[in-house]
Amino acid sequence: MKRSLCYIVYYFLLVMGLQAQCAPDFVLRTNETGTFELVDHTSKFTVLADVNDFAGVNLALQNLLSDFEKVTGTKPDLSNSFSDKNIKLIVGTYGKSAYVDQLVKDGKITKNDLQGKREKFIIQTLENPFEGTDKALVIAGSDMRGTIYGIYELSRQIGISPWYFWADVPVVKSENLYIKRGKYTAGEPAVRYRGIFLNDEAPALSGWSKATFGGFNHLFYEKVFELILRLKGNFLWPAMWGSAFYDDDPQNGVLADQMGIVIGTSHHEPMGRAHAEWKKYGSGKWDYSKNEKVLQEFWKTGFERIKNYETVVTLGMRGDGDEPMSEDANIKLLE
Repeated sequence: MKRSLCYIVYYFLLVMGLQAQCAPDFVLRTNETGTFELVDHTSKFTVLADVNDFAGVNLALQNLLSDFEKVTGTKPDLSNSFSDKNIKLIVGTYGKSAYVDQLVKDGKITKNDLQGKREKFIIQTLENPFEGTDKALVIAGSDMRGTIYGIYELSRQIGISPWYFWADVPVVKSENLYIKRGKYTAGEPAVRYRGIFLNDEAPALSGWSKATFGGFNHLFYEKVFELILRLKGNFLWPAMWGSAFYDDDPQNGVLADQMGIVIGTSHHEPMGRAHAEWKKYGSGKWDYSKNEKVLQEFWKTGFERIKNYETVVTLGMRGDGDEPMSEDANIKLLE
């Protein structure tokens, strides 16, 4: 069942404390003095975004539109033109969104808030961001993940838990939503890589994923990637009990790259190759002292496969199936 992933991620949350990366509360469900009305149940509003922004940003935006519909009952429109007269939300990445870059150029967004920053977002109310738009909420990211985190921060505050799918957390519904005027951010993450390891995933999670998605394929991982991003993480060691992330479904690596998830491999899967792949493609012994050339070619193929992706490569070599490589520890070879 899907809750088995929840138990795995629970330890991730204890260690990383990701909730500390949330911005201060800025969404209200009642109108107060000085607030900006984002959602009025009597009309739809428009989200402005640049189609040339990162694919991962556009995927997160589609989720945000659906989240608004779950919360308010109305799905916002998405536009690529600031001539739209009902724009209330502007979303984009500095250096990739013409609209965010224009706001920076006009001095309406502070350049130093974004330039050179890592995985940072700002969420800011603006008066007259563009001609014909009297006020809007802006989500701007320093890079792709920064923008995605800003999108999911808004989603969380309007009433969608990051756990809506994996733990069936109910949606907090509201017909109207208001924004406290100001600028909000969670800053830059203190830890570079923040993620989970789908360890000991068989038989609970593996059986459920096969019954639900057909296995550990991109349909399954899309849900896992989304959870990680909603929790402001960026990293995954994928399932490895008889599974091979890149080989089982070639779209797994493509999707991870698009969505902004850094992929690593576990403690005994060096050079970007899964242990299950050796059984399928390897020959001879899993022993570098006896099978050097075959292992080098096996690892080279793995490197060629991941060279265009954002990855963390595990070095070092244990024995086959996480067993000792030999009866005696070969310290010289290990070094």
